[in-house]
Amino acid sequence: MQSTFAVVGMTCGHCVAAVTEEVGAIAGVTDVRVDLASGALEVTSDSPVARQAVAEAVEEAGYQLAP
Repeated sequence: MQSTFAVVGMTCGHCVAAVTEEVGAIAGVTDVRVDLASGALEVTSDSPVARQAVAEAVEEAGYQLAP
């Protein structure tokens, strides 16, 4: 299962790494891809991942999901 989100506030590779680490720690997530230029966040998982869980992980990294 793949879900796409938009992250606001990332400006560098460290931002990408932080978001990747936090989202990757969500139970069931098997792959995370972040595109710095567009802010796109692609999450691959075994089963659907709640938007709230992704939002909390992104916030833990210091950023926010776009509304």
